[in-house]
Amino acid sequence: MTCAACVARVEKKLNRVDGVSATVNLATGLARITHPSEVGVDLLISTVERAGYTARLPSPPLATGDEDEAGDDDGRERLVITAVLAVPVLVLSMVPALQFDYWQWLCFTLAGPVVIWSSHPFHARALSGLRHATATMDTLVSLGVIASYLWSVYALYFGGAGDPGMRMPFSWLPRAEGDTAHLYLEAAVGVPLFVLAGRYLEARAKRGTGSALRALAELGAKDVELKGSGERISVSALLTGQEFMVRPGEKVATDGVVTEGSSALDLSLVTGESTPVEVGPGFRVVGGAVNSGGLLVVRATAVGADTQLARITRLVTDAQAGKARIQRLADAVAGVFVPAIVTVAACVLGFWLGAGADAEAAVTAAVAVLVVACPCALGLATPTAFLAATGHGARLGVLIKDPGALERLRRVDTAVFDKTGTLTTGRMTLVETVVAEGRDATDVLRLAGAVEYGSEHPVGRALLAAARRQAGGEPLPETADFRAVRGEGVHGRVEGREISVRSPRAAAPLPDTLHEGLLRAAETGHTAVVVEIDSRPVALLAVGDTLRPSSGAAVTKLKRLGIEPILVTGDGSSAAEAVARELGITTVHAGVSPEAKAELVAALRAEGRHVAVIGDGVNDAAALARADLGIAMGSGTDAAIGAADITLVREDMAAVVDAVLLTRRTLATIRANLVWAFGYNVVTVPLAATGWLNPMFAALAMSASSVLVVGNSLRLRADGPRPRRRPPAAGRVPGRSAVRRGSDDLSLR
Repeated sequence: MTCAACVARVEKKLNRVDGVSATVNLATGLARITHPSEVGVDLLISTVERAGYTARLPSPPLATGDEDEAGDDDGRERLVITAVLAVPVLVLSMVPALQFDYWQWLCFTLAGPVVIWSSHPFHARALSGLRHATATMDTLVSLGVIASYLWSVYALYFGGAGDPGMRMPFSWLPRAEGDTAHLYLEAAVGVPLFVLAGRYLEARAKRGTGSALRALAELGAKDVELKGSGERISVSALLTGQEFMVRPGEKVATDGVVTEGSSALDLSLVTGESTPVEVGPGFRVVGGAVNSGGLLVVRATAVGADTQLARITRLVTDAQAGKARIQRLADAVAGVFVPAIVTVAACVLGFWLGAGADAEAAVTAAVAVLVVACPCALGLATPTAFLAATGHGARLGVLIKDPGALERLRRVDTAVFDKTGTLTTGRMTLVETVVAEGRDATDVLRLAGAVEYGSEHPVGRALLAAARRQAGGEPLPETADFRAVRGEGVHGRVEGREISVRSPRAAAPLPDTLHEGLLRAAETGHTAVVVEIDSRPVALLAVGDTLRPSSGAAVTKLKRLGIEPILVTGDGSSAAEAVARELGITTVHAGVSPEAKAELVAALRAEGRHVAVIGDGVNDAAALARADLGIAMGSGTDAAIGAADITLVREDMAAVVDAVLLTRRTLATIRANLVWAFGYNVVTVPLAATGWLNPMFAALAMSASSVLVVGNSLRLRADGPRPRRRPPAAGRVPGRSAVRRGSDDLSLR
């Protein structure tokens, strides 16, 4: 496919098949097809072939990238040979001082291979389109080249231009001077040269917009060392449950659980974050992470298409194969563009001849109209911008399910936030330690952590983690006579003292300092436990879910962008109000059930608001689906991720702001592209029709228009938000449930 007219042709043919719904993307060369089970892939491919094109099931991204490289080499060779033949023709035609006897015949000899061999792809595709009763950009190029060359043949043999001493002054206006017919060999060679150059640059630029997807495909390890045997096997041969080695500097081959060793993993390649995370036995790791420290032994829990990296790659591929509503409009215009231009060229030819102009001026004006018109820019304006945006979003940890999500995000004016796991970390953490007079906080936490060593309660795990961090690697003391009392707490003997970590009791009054700490914990929605030594209360430890470091800044920036934040949570009002006060959120809905969340979103939309919901849990799935736009945390549940339009791989609220900024930049880029694509044709076609544009300059302008559109889209990669540097956490992305049955992609050529 070479232009949006090709896209319209393929879509029209596919959508005529019963039960088939197809969208075709010019920038990626992919068709997304939903079809009934009785319609097989062979039928779909044959339908595309009947439209005059070829199709196959797409290769993995890495393989596709290799094939694209090969294709670019072929295009470069054709371009170089064409340039060697065409440049002398252009120079001699444009510089009268260099013209010598029989110079025109030398140019005619050099132009022959350009018109026949260099332009063969245009002629072949134009002929194929003619057989299928359709016209594309190649039709315009082919007609322009043939018309320019045939007129030059007439001028040489019958118009006096073949005289040995003929000199031809150059003018950018397509007018003949004197009695000698004007040669247009420079147009015959310039059109294919500039179009080939433009398409070569366009292909390289489009490959740049898709570089993020190829980078994802190249992240994974290629081979892996099995534990014990020392044998290295291909990652594709690794099975779930097998254990493999990850040496310092190597990539984790696939998703798994650490069984031996400890190290720091760099997850920046997968999540967009760069600060390494410490892992040890029992920690989950993701394929593509780089081992920065010691030797690890990992048990594979997912392989192949089930890994997080494969899911991220698939999600980005799906997004880039989609089509936005604004692109459908451009494709509809482009579908009738080429026939309309051919009609205009024929009318221009008839008008000039009817007005008494010589045949040369009439033919030249018609050729200029054919050559200058450019539906390519229309077809590339939107998909190249989305291609660059989704790729850059993947590097930022923002995975966009389809281009329509970007369009909807632009209109969002209300952001409904879940609290736990979204604005907060979703993990219990020690947030305050209050000790009685004369007691040492370090010693109290050490003893409390020791007695909680055997506890499975979230509060106990939070206290144990805090004690371990405080100990800095030193072992905690052992606990004897450990016992856990349901609804009360844990007890044990540590270093000869009876230690209890329990819930506050109304019957046991606390010292004033501890009582004040208890009141603060109740006000902020934190869970408080009392530490007793030999039955005497000595400390109060407050445990709670802490805010993500980026939540405050993200809420503030969203307000500046004109988006109102609303907090909706199933937690109690005290905890919700505390979080809202700290973040500056004025509208809070606490104690809300999942059904009530969805109803609240519906009520906001009924008020005329455009609502985005940001959540992570099963209880958020209904609200995510009901909203104009759903944004799920990558660490959330599959239900939430499946219902969302955007997934945040990195656990960072700043990613929401990045998504909004990226959306606004993308849509501004698309508007600029479309203004250029439409405006270019509106200005240049009348210039060509009225005889003010030489066909060679028309070819140069046409080629430049496509390159400018793609180049403008590439700015999204260079000027967009940059990946943040925060502590990473391995998120999840949609699993098998996100893959539709009866849906296939086709790679088109």
